[in-house]
Amino acid sequence: MSLNQTIADVTDRIIERSRERRETYLERIGRAGEAGPVRAHLTCGNQAHAYAGVPTDQEALSLGRAANIGIVTAYNDMLSAHQPFEHFPELIRKAARAKGATAQVAGGVPAMCDGVTQGQPGMELSLFSRDVIAMAAGISLSHNCFDVALYLGVCDKIVPGLVMAAATFGHIPAVFLPAGPMPSGLPNDEKAKVRQQFAAGEVGRDKLMEAEMASYHSPGTCTFYGTANSNQMLMEFMGLHLPGASFVNPNTPLRDALTVAGTERALEITALGNDYRPAGEILDEKAFVNGIVGLMATGGSTNLVLHMPAMARAAGIILDPEDFDAISSVTPLLAKVYPNGLADVNHFHAAGGLGYLIDQLLNDGLLHPDTKTVAGDGLERYTREPQIIDGALQWSEGARKSENDKIVRPASDPFQKTGGLKSLTGSLGTAIMKVSAVAPERHVIEAPVRIFHDQDDVKAAFKRGEFTSDTIVVVRFQGPKANGMPELHSLTPTLAVLQDRGLKVALLTDGRMSGASGKVPAAIHLSPEAADGGWIARLQDGDVVKLDAVNGTITTDAPLEDRQPVTPDLSANSFGIGRELFESFRQNASPAREGASNVV
Repeated sequence: MSLNQTIADVTDRIIERSRERRETYLERIGRAGEAGPVRAHLTCGNQAHAYAGVPTDQEALSLGRAANIGIVTAYNDMLSAHQPFEHFPELIRKAARAKGATAQVAGGVPAMCDGVTQGQPGMELSLFSRDVIAMAAGISLSHNCFDVALYLGVCDKIVPGLVMAAATFGHIPAVFLPAGPMPSGLPNDEKAKVRQQFAAGEVGRDKLMEAEMASYHSPGTCTFYGTANSNQMLMEFMGLHLPGASFVNPNTPLRDALTVAGTERALEITALGNDYRPAGEILDEKAFVNGIVGLMATGGSTNLVLHMPAMARAAGIILDPEDFDAISSVTPLLAKVYPNGLADVNHFHAAGGLGYLIDQLLNDGLLHPDTKTVAGDGLERYTREPQIIDGALQWSEGARKSENDKIVRPASDPFQKTGGLKSLTGSLGTAIMKVSAVAPERHVIEAPVRIFHDQDDVKAAFKRGEFTSDTIVVVRFQGPKANGMPELHSLTPTLAVLQDRGLKVALLTDGRMSGASGKVPAAIHLSPEAADGGWIARLQDGDVVKLDAVNGTITTDAPLEDRQPVTPDLSANSFGIGRELFESFRQNASPAREGASNVV
């Protein structure tokens, strides 16, 4: 089928908008690639230092005839999703040696867990950790000893930061190796119910703790479709994973076989061979458009609307929020995974998974089929699924029909005709709203606002019984310049209780929500932010605001021009739990619509 005209038009606009920046980028990485194998330019002393820690491989490294893999790992055991990476380096080294090559851990990058910091001061470091990860990965690769990089990361800011680094070192091929989701535990809807019961004072902390531990229970990615699993989808749609690698459980034979295969493929795509695939060429405009289509078709995380522009800028490409909105308008929602449905990612994978969705979207003309990927040319490869047959890994034809139409559906019979995200523009600025989990009758909310400057104050007002009528809860001074743009996901149970009581409620904020944002309408990433003189800083209690996800508008009749913006004391955001170290990040962050970054 021919490419959908809207997809083609958006791609053309991105190409034209990015032309000068992208050409400069490609010229730069082209020169780096033409310089040849990097180790050839190091002195003997340089190389001796680099190889001293790996006696087994010193001879192979010093000869420099075979590829050397640089492993950039986000391993720690504070993140269940990253705990399996502990043993990946040895598996990679063994696979590389079997091919006459070598592999070294080039460096580690920090990886914080938003589940641990949710609603806590540490969350104010979360978004900026993405830039730190990009810089740390850059330091890892700056030794200039590597012909290809393997990136080990899964969760929220980690994958975007690693992609930014892969793009910056775009002359080096890059393969991303996932760890996979933990097995299914307590169903997500049951966990959410207990959270709401706790927020309403109906159950105690013992029951809440019991439910949380039954949900997050073992190594592997959390099983809801939040930012971590949206990242994995994105890597597959953009061709940085091997086909079908995203949602295979950790510590299984298939998971290990995919790690070995990823290592072997990495060795095949270096400049030393005949199939050189530098990361900067894979990360092109078509790949990013395909990633946005995947985001819309799966109802993925709003956080990627923040991360993808930053990732793209690292590769010389400029994405705008309007690109996401236009692609959403023609992309059907084909998946219902919690919080957009009851299934988790294991159920989604079993029902057909990403291979089925890519096949459907290709056949519907919604994906660029001719992209370059780490697996080869063309996205059709990603409709196939990996299996171990007679002890060997091979790819066979993937699902061509849904095994559960309550979880995944064909493009001819989608859950919704359009994707899960809407861009809102109007007198208050520009924001986005995730609507895939929001009931249609709540896509338009018009109500008086109640102003807060701290999410804890919202919870306190709720406990005092102050929400008794339709309300748009405004939480401002939550943008990157104000306090690092923490997620406000801990407000979801509170607002969900009010909604279940029959009130029309919504959230309006210059901050962000979790990738697990659910059934409550939330206009987020409002730009310009309050700390940057945005119109939201002039709102007052009682002003009527209309959030309209049908027409894509955000408006108020309040006389904002006649008011001075509020300028609260934000000094408390500058210290404690390491916030002192990020003052320059807050001061220099770009607007949310550009990725809220300091480094691209």
